[in-house]
Amino acid sequence: MSKNEPSPIQVLPVIMAGGSGTRLWPLSRAGYPKQFLVLSGRQSLFQQAVARLLDLADATLALRPPLIVGNEEHRFLVLDQLEAIGTPPAAVILEPAGRNTAPALTLAALQARDAVPGDADPVLVVTPADQTVTRPEAFTAAMRRAVAVAAEGGIAILGVMPERPETGYGYIRSSAAGDGGEAVVERFVEKPDPETAMAYLADGHYAWNAGMFVLRASTWMAALERFRPDIAAACRKAWGARGTDAAFVRPGKAEFQAVPAESVDYAVMERCPGSGIDIRMVALDAGWNDLGAWEAVWQVAARDADGNACNGDAIVTDSRNTLVHATSRLVAAVGLDNVVVVETPDAVLVADRDKSQDVKKIVTRLGQEQRGEHALHRKVHRPWGWYDSIDQGPRHQVKRILVKPGASLSLQMHHHRAEHWIVVSGTAEVTVGEQVLLLTENQSTYIPLGQRHRLANPGKVPLEIIEVQSGSYLGEDDIVRYEDTYGRA
Repeated sequence: MSKNEPSPIQVLPVIMAGGSGTRLWPLSRAGYPKQFLVLSGRQSLFQQAVARLLDLADATLALRPPLIVGNEEHRFLVLDQLEAIGTPPAAVILEPAGRNTAPALTLAALQARDAVPGDADPVLVVTPADQTVTRPEAFTAAMRRAVAVAAEGGIAILGVMPERPETGYGYIRSSAAGDGGEAVVERFVEKPDPETAMAYLADGHYAWNAGMFVLRASTWMAALERFRPDIAAACRKAWGARGTDAAFVRPGKAEFQAVPAESVDYAVMERCPGSGIDIRMVALDAGWNDLGAWEAVWQVAARDADGNACNGDAIVTDSRNTLVHATSRLVAAVGLDNVVVVETPDAVLVADRDKSQDVKKIVTRLGQEQRGEHALHRKVHRPWGWYDSIDQGPRHQVKRILVKPGASLSLQMHHHRAEHWIVVSGTAEVTVGEQVLLLTENQSTYIPLGQRHRLANPGKVPLEIIEVQSGSYLGEDDIVRYEDTYGRA
């Protein structure tokens, strides 16, 4: 770089990876929410979000490794999915409790300030982890314009050009777009009724609020101190009590629980117009969709001549405008119109496509009834691999268990069940009391009730076993852990 050339703008991608995606149940669940699912393309929505931001790099922009803000339960999903795309994170901030997006962005700004001494004010490119675009080049161009606005001290918000009178999104009212695809933000408006949405579409000055913001860390902190000093002070206190564990950063739990819950919009953005703060909208016309409900999944899916979209082993006949998503078996549909059918190994959803937003009511009811389908799939991912509960009865349960190479379960004990393990493939290192065994394909062992034990994979290939549990209580909370590689209690 010559002396006359400006230094590249330092850019920190910030991915908001919290949320439960309840309206995409039964595919999305609290333990494995929609941002980690592959709903379009070959990567999860989270992986797509990371890849889109990394594509911003050019001669004028220097991108740092991404900063992820999520929660404790999903921490190993985040690392696994980043590893799969070869992208180590700058850090993964784990919120001890859900406090909405304003505190989450504040933690990211504080991390940016502390991470690189002497260069503590990068441009933060902030996006949710659960959106998709079909025209990535247009996304990249709009984001680069937004970075230019933010680099000069302004706030840039991405506004999606509306394609229909949508009632499920908030809107941004702006002046006419300028030559650079920018417009002055005049106000933010709530989700409209159908008539108002039609008027917004006809007006031409309204865009969908996509929840993507670009601004310097210092710009966010100054605006937050001005409009919500209580959130700023509480976040600083929680940040001061933080702990670190490899890539994970954990704000103080008690301190963060005291942080007021508020969105970025309500805390700061809606207060900026007319305040003297430079806030501009950059138009985004990139085939954006937040996949907030099954209706949105149908909109972005490939469809046949009758408007039907199928995923998995599905046969649809004499139907129109219908979505069928099959994951574990053949699903056949006949004579359906405007319907969503989603099949998983333990649950099936059938809904009117126009009512897909109301799926969250089913999830609420499942939670109230304390049913396992509320939070977990039959196949449950763990940091060491996964298990799939393939059969169960009053006093028995059968699981398929896969352990990654080099991984191990905790040293543990059960009060109410015994276990039989049969190796299907790979090599198992089994600790039973003081004894350590090596088992290979077709060999088995027995874990008595109350005995300390551990399963590990010392090999180079995945280990798969069948586990048969028997006893008076088979719940996952009947685990006493003595040692654990992953820091679980």
